[in-house]
Amino acid sequence: MKDAFGTPQSLLVLGGTSEIGLAVARRLIARRARTVWLAGRPCPELEAAAEGLRALGADVRTVAFDALETGAHEESLGKVFTEGDIDMVLLAFGVLGDQANDEGDPPAAVRVAQTNYTGAVSAGLICAAALQNQGHGSLVVLSSVAGERARRANFIYGSSKAGLDAFAQGLGDALYGTGVHVMVVRPGFVRTRMTAGRPAAPLATTPEAVAAAVELGLRRRSETVWVPGTLRIAMTALRHVPRPLFRRLPV
Repeated sequence: MKDAFGTPQSLLVLGGTSEIGLAVARRLIARRARTVWLAGRPCPELEAAAEGLRALGADVRTVAFDALETGAHEESLGKVFTEGDIDMVLLAFGVLGDQANDEGDPPAAVRVAQTNYTGAVSAGLICAAALQNQGHGSLVVLSSVAGERARRANFIYGSSKAGLDAFAQGLGDALYGTGVHVMVVRPGFVRTRMTAGRPAAPLATTPEAVAAAVELGLRRRSETVWVPGTLRIAMTALRHVPRPLFRRLPV
C-alpha cells in the first residue's frame, strides 16, 4: 500500500529497460518503494536494470513481456498481480520509429502503431482491471506532446501517441470513483538512447525530470502532467495555429 505521503510501495514498470521507467523506479525506491517488477523482453539489459535497482535496496523481479504479443499479456501480467498488490503501474514502453524510412515501409509503420497503441491498449486494460479488482492503485501512462498535434516530421509516431493519450484519458474517466487513479504524462523531447543523434527540441528534458514530475503528480493525484510544465502553454498555442501556417513552422 502507499505510505502516508502517497508514495507507492510496489510498482510494475511495463518497459523494463526504459530510461524514464527506471528513473521513476529509482526515485520511488529512494522514497521507500520496496517491490519493483520490470516487464520486458528477456535480455541482458533487462537483467542489468534489475540488478541496478536491487543495489538500491529494492526487491526486484522481472517478467517476460512483449508489447506486440498481445495474446500473452493476460497470462504474463496476471502472474505479477497474483504475487501481491501493485500500488502503481507505469506504462513506459514505446518506439520512435524512423519517419523517413517508415513512410515508404508500411509494415515498419504498422509496427510503431502496434507497439505504441495496440500493445498499450491491451496491457493498459489488463492492468486497469487488476488494479480495480484490488481496489486501489495508479496507472501512469507515458504519452508525449507529439500526440497533441501531428507534425510532418513525425506524424506516424505522433498519431500513435495521440491514440494512446485519448485511450488513457477515456480509461481514467471509466475508472473514476473506483479507487484507481489514471495519470497521463506528456513529456516533450527527452534526452535518452531513443532520441540520441536527433537535434534536441526547445524545452528538452531528462528522464530524471520526468521522474520528479511523475512523483509530484502522484502526490497531487493529477490526471495530466506536462514535462516541463511550460509545454502546456506552448502546446495550447500550437493547437490553434492554422494549418497553412503550421506547415511552415520549424517544429
